[in-house]
Amino acid sequence: MFPEFRPRRLRGTAAMRRLVSETTLRPRQLILPMFVAEGAAQPRPISSMPGVVQHTRESLRKAAVDAVRAGVGGLMIFGVPQTRDATGSGATDEHGILNVALRDLRAELGDDTVLMADTCLDEFTDHGHCGVLDADGRVDNDATLRVYAEMGVAQAEAGAHMLGPSGMMDGQVGAIREALDDAGHQDTAILAYSAKYASAFYGPFREAVDSQLKGDRKTYQQDPGNAREALREIELDVAEGADAVMIKPALAYLDILRAAAEVSPVPVAAYNISGEYAMVEAAAANGWLDRERTILEVLTSIRRAGADMILTYWAAEAAAWLD
Repeated sequence: MFPEFRPRRLRGTAAMRRLVSETTLRPRQLILPMFVAEGAAQPRPISSMPGVVQHTRESLRKAAVDAVRAGVGGLMIFGVPQTRDATGSGATDEHGILNVALRDLRAELGDDTVLMADTCLDEFTDHGHCGVLDADGRVDNDATLRVYAEMGVAQAEAGAHMLGPSGMMDGQVGAIREALDDAGHQDTAILAYSAKYASAFYGPFREAVDSQLKGDRKTYQQDPGNAREALREIELDVAEGADAVMIKPALAYLDILRAAAEVSPVPVAAYNISGEYAMVEAAAANGWLDRERTILEVLTSIRRAGADMILTYWAAEAAAWLD
């Protein structure tokens, strides 16, 4: 009679596998990160991220419309300014590239998607850090909170539905929430980058935003070896008013994502970041991996680990495959 148990019965046909599938991956669960460059005359390819570009305002608008038509759930917008300064003043300027682009997209798309904004200073500072520096060259947490609060209000007024504070400053969610509420933006949501690790996988992103960073961000991003710390950060962000929380990066931190999903009272996002994207694209370009199957397997693994939504540079393309 051996074998008595035959799990393969549930794998015999595509219809059977579909019927018993435990994890779903749908376009609405995908968020497309996009870059818009001030003064760009045409889209600029990002060499370390094949297929991803720094958009012009017009190409951003067209690509955003296409992504929404494909069914993606949201867009996360990053600005790349022409000039930078020590305080990242372009981030709070209503005429700064990120705020102008948000207005463009909100006028074009209205409420047809969830328009998200990166609420961080690293793209806008001439030193590349996520906050303002003190006299000794260290990131000044509380001075940065004041800038984040102003930046968050500017982004809400430009049309963002949801803000993504990614700087890992203590108290950033509470400071932004208070500023939004005081300015009458009670309905603007916050996606907190609660567990953002000091990862080596950010390399291609630095090219994407023309980062000016020298050194590292280890004094504010998390140690890759720490897990309990991530859950503590999530607890604090939720207490401060986060509407959703995020784990970044995704693939090297699936255990953190699973732990977060088990305890979080709010939706959990994961960011399938630039280095993860670049690895797959490089291997596929060399013929070492089946590109489409690998991409869908990567995204499914992130969903299986507990992500309610995934930020991924493959969002629009994967959405077309899934439909």
